[in-house]
Amino acid sequence: MLDKNSKIYVAGHNGLVGSAIWKNLEERGYHNLVGRSHKELDLTDQNAVKAFFDEEKPDAVVLAAAFVGGIMANSLYRADFIMQNMKIQCNVISNAYSHNVKKLLFLGSTCIYPKNAPQPMKEDALLTSPLEYTNEEYAIAKIAGLKMCESYNLQYGTNYIAVMPTNLYGPNDNFHLENSHVMPAMIRKIYLAKLIHEGAWETIKEDLNKRPVENVNGNSSKDDILRILEKYGISDNKVTLWGTGTPLREFLWSEDMADASVHVLLNVDFKDIIGIEKYSSVFYGVSASGVVDRNNSDGRGGAIPSLGEIRNCHINVGTGKELTIKELSKLIVKTVGFEGEVVFDSAKPDGTPRKLIDVTKLHSLGWTHKVEIEEGVEKLFKWYAGV
Repeated sequence: MLDKNSKIYVAGHNGLVGSAIWKNLEERGYHNLVGRSHKELDLTDQNAVKAFFDEEKPDAVVLAAAFVGGIMANSLYRADFIMQNMKIQCNVISNAYSHNVKKLLFLGSTCIYPKNAPQPMKEDALLTSPLEYTNEEYAIAKIAGLKMCESYNLQYGTNYIAVMPTNLYGPNDNFHLENSHVMPAMIRKIYLAKLIHEGAWETIKEDLNKRPVENVNGNSSKDDILRILEKYGISDNKVTLWGTGTPLREFLWSEDMADASVHVLLNVDFKDIIGIEKYSSVFYGVSASGVVDRNNSDGRGGAIPSLGEIRNCHINVGTGKELTIKELSKLIVKTVGFEGEVVFDSAKPDGTPRKLIDVTKLHSLGWTHKVEIEEGVEKLFKWYAGV
């Protein structure tokens, strides 16, 4: 469906996953790529998004742009997390449809699953019980996004696929302490605590100039630097982390996620996910890609009651492997060469107790991960520290 000349718009191409997807596409020979920074295109602006699609007319869209953060950010900015993400998704998906985009890939998150979902979490665990409170707004936005894809496919015969990655980490990760995810935050905290103990102030100043913390940077006084780092649990040879350390987490290297995403974009259609071949006789105007051709439809949309209920068409993307937060901290301590103390503040929230996904569907579609956690942590630390 997509050849090497197809124009592919990667929304969020400067981010953790978007930049990796862009790189992966180029490595596969796809060079007709379009990207816009947030300054160039505000995806929450409906008119600006329409004008962009009017001008560029992409053949395919990868929606990797999102308003994201960890437990602290999710707690502080609840309205932003649901509203900003809903605006982005509605604007991009609706314009993809109105501009006849052939293929759309929507990136969500495994936080869409209930807090106490059976483990490992299969795609059909969606909407079976309450969500984790600390990231409820973000999860609801992502559920809406995958349902938009599913619903457009069923009503209009589009070919929009939603993938739900587990916890991601990799080059271009977010290491800002106010809103970063668990692994980059942990790496930075442990590394800075080591640098304080070693008296490596020039390196500490370089770090803070690159990523200031609450307006404290490398030009700030030593006392101000120590004060702000202490607020985030970083002191001389000691790091304090949130929670008990017992929650289990699964992590996927971002370049693996990019490879999985591009594999799905280029090789997987909606029909492959729902096994539409056996239902093709009851679909109207089935196109070459196996989904309904809106131009040949009689106006009733892509699905009819005899198909039954079609849901949970999204795809989990992960490793199917997990470790505790405490085990992750020990792995980072070893990688960084930290000889100090790591303590856990059990008064702070843990978040979801366990979040392992079932990747059977992904494997059946021809993709498995390559980078294991030990290798990935080492690669991420080297990228962050520039060593």
